[in-house]
Amino acid sequence: MTTPELLWQPDPAAETRLAEFRAWLRANRDLDLPDYDALWRWSTTDLAGFWGALAEFLGVIFHSQPTGVLGSSRMPGASWFPGATLNYAEQALTGQPTDDLAVIFHREDGKSAELTYGQLRTQVAAIRAALVSLGVRRGDRVVALAPNSPETLVAFLAAASLGATWSSCSPDFGPRAIADRFAQIEPTVLVAVNGYVYGGRAFDIRPTIDTLRADIPSLRATVLIDYLDNGATLPDTVPWSTLLQTDAALEFDPVPFDHPLWVLYSSGTTGLPKGIVQGHGGIVVEHLKMLALHSDLGPGERFFWFTTTGWMMWNFLISGLMVGSTIVLYDGNPGHPDLTVLWKLAEQHKVTYFGTSAPYIQSCLKKGIKPAAEFDLTALRALGSTGAPLSPDGFRWLVDEIGGDVQICSVSGGTDLCTAFVTAAPEVPVWLGELSCRALGAAVAAFDDDGNDVTDEVGELVITQPMPSMPVSFWNDPDGSRLKSSYFEQYPGIWRHGDWIRITPRGSAVIYGRSDSTLNRGGVRMGTSEFYRVVEGYPEVADSLVIDTTAVGKEEGELLCFLVLTPGTALADVEPRLKAELRTALSPRHVPNRFIEVAEVPRTLNGKKCEVPVKKILAGLSPDKAVSRDALANPAALEPFVTLAAKNE
Repeated sequence: MTTPELLWQPDPAAETRLAEFRAWLRANRDLDLPDYDALWRWSTTDLAGFWGALAEFLGVIFHSQPTGVLGSSRMPGASWFPGATLNYAEQALTGQPTDDLAVIFHREDGKSAELTYGQLRTQVAAIRAALVSLGVRRGDRVVALAPNSPETLVAFLAAASLGATWSSCSPDFGPRAIADRFAQIEPTVLVAVNGYVYGGRAFDIRPTIDTLRADIPSLRATVLIDYLDNGATLPDTVPWSTLLQTDAALEFDPVPFDHPLWVLYSSGTTGLPKGIVQGHGGIVVEHLKMLALHSDLGPGERFFWFTTTGWMMWNFLISGLMVGSTIVLYDGNPGHPDLTVLWKLAEQHKVTYFGTSAPYIQSCLKKGIKPAAEFDLTALRALGSTGAPLSPDGFRWLVDEIGGDVQICSVSGGTDLCTAFVTAAPEVPVWLGELSCRALGAAVAAFDDDGNDVTDEVGELVITQPMPSMPVSFWNDPDGSRLKSSYFEQYPGIWRHGDWIRITPRGSAVIYGRSDSTLNRGGVRMGTSEFYRVVEGYPEVADSLVIDTTAVGKEEGELLCFLVLTPGTALADVEPRLKAELRTALSPRHVPNRFIEVAEVPRTLNGKKCEVPVKKILAGLSPDKAVSRDALANPAALEPFVTLAAKNE
């Protein structure tokens, strides 16, 4: 394939942590790795050498020193840094000057706060002592129904400092979706806000808290944060403000490397969400690598990513503390009062690394937003995008409307590892429509149907070597069978992620969407993201969902395209142009049999399109078996698909 347009090139003279690491390897390990590709190849072939060097170079704080780096490399079940003890919270709160700014918080209604590292340490010490007084011990679970705010961060760090295991949900989740997540891990303490603000409205969630307390018999205490500043209370709760007054010294309990740090969750679109357990040590070394080396973050940097506490990017964002950066927390609707709100935030707080989602970028593009013309974004040096493949038009918009000197960091990874494994790096160029490189230590490959490693061909995204942040376990999976069937069934001993990927000869990559929602027309296989790039490039199309109804082993079914149109657009006007464009841009086989207008596309609570559940519904599966409605942000959006399936019976 031809090389796409070069959008950004690194400055070879730039003083980055990655360049510093390479020099350190030369001086301390006698390794001459002249470029990123050489460094990546070494990092994925000498795992013990790479991760051991990384831990030493980036200053991992071990209490008990490890007896080795990699005790076993089998997957699943790799053993990292055997014998080591450490604590995530200690890594996040140690070494930064007291007066350095740790946290900037901004809520959509204007409420704001700042915390220095000294103030953050004081608050974590108080809440840690308070949790102990509430009976929390190592291994207990502390859960939070709370937004992206300083209180949530403090509660997490306090729990982690004790060796308690954390889990959080965004307060806009429904009661059943929250209980499906929290009840299975049997928490001891619930930290909750009395309400939240979104889209110009305040929402009282005390009834949800009451429901949760009834549904989770393991709870011994509920801590209530007056987040709405209205004094609204609940019986039998402990006020956060009272706990903050606890006078205590900050301490950290050393725990084994793989001691459970937090539980993240799969989307839960079918059945209960899987509880994905990640360990203190794995997250420490992985996030240090990604933030220091790949993102070039450190003291003086201001790191922002738009996220909620129900998405793994919150966990990734707060790890900015481990490299001494200032983390910028935003809580609210990114489109209220309009789509410029986050760009205004970037100007106001001089954000240096701005992270968001590909759909947000696409929305700004469609609305004709011109951030750099309207706001002073001169502090900005890098812009991260994840959550879905970023279209070439999205790349182009970032260059045109943010600036060609800003590095576009389009990344892909997942909740499963709480990181990106296809990413960007300070010394790797950015090509139009491509993710710049595979992450250090991430042995990412594309496999064909026969399990062969292929280059410049679309294949299954696999990881052929273990990574420290791979799940320690799934919750309530004592024999590991659920974890094994989720990732290691198709290729024994190799992680299958479930995405289509093409790795170029340059080492860059393109993600094509989920492999279980492939469009396979006349033997020509294509990821859904390619389809969306074409269809959603039209200003008249607000959103879309494409479904290939072909069943495994059956004759080819229909290709259906569901469209959410902008107000005033008629399907008859846009359909002929879409057909012509798809025929030319993709292939005649990928022109849908039918275009169908819908009011909205069903999405998970984290904003992912529900391609597979809709395909199952259209195949005749009962909606209640195809998808858990409590896992959806907009369950009513399923109805048109249920109606269509009934008509086709």
